[in-house]
Amino acid sequence: MNILTFGNSRVQYYETICSGAPAGPGFDGAAGVHTHMTNTRLTDPEVLEARFPVLLEEFAIDRGSGGQGQWCAGDGVTRRIKFLEDMDCSILSDRRRVAAPGIAGGEDGRLGRNTIARANGATEDMGGSGETKVAARDAIVIQTPTGGGVGPMKERAR
Repeated sequence: MNILTFGNSRVQYYETICSGAPAGPGFDGAAGVHTHMTNTRLTDPEVLEARFPVLLEEFAIDRGSGGQGQWCAGDGVTRRIKFLEDMDCSILSDRRRVAAPGIAGGEDGRLGRNTIARANGATEDMGGSGETKVAARDAIVIQTPTGGGVGPMKERAR
């Protein structure tokens, strides 16, 4: 799970960000979905931008990012949000240092990454859990981790 919060004295926001579902013996995982959590979804971009002083610059499935194998894990996503006002920003996430392992010869999943892209060109790694002050024109970039693949790649019949 990837949990992002941001806000200031005027607005506050909380979201959970999807990633890829793991593979299993006999099936590939789904890309860009919430797993192990129910009754949640992201706010539509138009609503997010109308209600909060942010710009959703990118929200994309990272094709090929899931752990590879005979059955591949679902692909993760990249989400980039630019702030239009000064705010506090925090992230709570996992799989930033230890990748989800592949099984039965499958490759490990991708590590996630949380970065602040400052307006002056500097970048800061937030790690798996962190908080920071962001200024107008700074952005947070979240690349979600993925599960590991199942089975050796050479046996894949697709």
